[in-house]
Amino acid sequence: MDDWGRHHRYLFAVAYRLLGSAADAEDAVQEAFVRLRTSAPADLEHPLAWLTTVTSRICLDMLGSARARRETYVGTWLPEPLVAYDDSDLGEVTALRESVRTAVLLVLESLTPAERVAFVLHDVFGMDFDRLATVVGRTPQACRQLASRARRRVRAEAPPRVPVSAEEHRRVTATFLQAASDGDLADLVNLLDPQVVLRSDGGGAVHAARVPVRGRERVVTLLSGLARRYAGVDVRPVRLAGGDGVVLRLNTKVIGVVGIEVTGGRITELNLVLNPAKLVSATGSGPGR
Repeated sequence: MDDWGRHHRYLFAVAYRLLGSAADAEDAVQEAFVRLRTSAPADLEHPLAWLTTVTSRICLDMLGSARARRETYVGTWLPEPLVAYDDSDLGEVTALRESVRTAVLLVLESLTPAERVAFVLHDVFGMDFDRLATVVGRTPQACRQLASRARRRVRAEAPPRVPVSAEEHRRVTATFLQAASDGDLADLVNLLDPQVVLRSDGGGAVHAARVPVRGRERVVTLLSGLARRYAGVDVRPVRLAGGDGVVLRLNTKVIGVVGIEVTGGRITELNLVLNPAKLVSATGSGPGR
């Protein structure tokens, strides 16, 4: 197997966590492989280590322009959903799964590029600080401080989830979908945590709430309107990076992906990605996994 076949999945996993975009992550990985062919040392002994460093540097450069784009983004920005995606075989399972939760990726968006790179490479993928220093152009001690600051922010703003079994998550999701389809407001209220938050990302291309909606009553009101608007849409449960959710299809076309977080038998987060530009990976024509 060539270097692409051996290392692409790992490098994509790193780049997606650094950028929150499957398309941008794929661009970064492809650029790293171009550099492998054109500028890598002839006696290179560890291609994956070299590629990881190069991919991370490319992402670090991309984060500056990505931040500028997101400052002018219309409404709430959410990371691009990855449907039927599982990279838990690439490292420490808990760290990998936690790091692709929407709540965590949103915190990472608020960090400086160097903090984000330090956190992802060290805390998620286990890169030591000496090697990390060559990526971000800081001393190992400075990298340790970057990762520590980022870790405190993540723990404060997106604390670890209470583990929920796959069966429990599927049960709550199925009950939620049935209640929404039936217009059963009482069941919807019972399924939602009192502090539930609903985020929707339309990117200005489609109608979506411009700010997060918080609280059970407000979320139920919004869901009731969405159920009427999307009557007749095919809704199917799927596995997403970071958790479970549903895909919305109209005449076989994917028009939305909803990430669902469950704690204690109740839904605590609903993350609706409706921006067509972010649904490419959900159609099966996005970056290879």
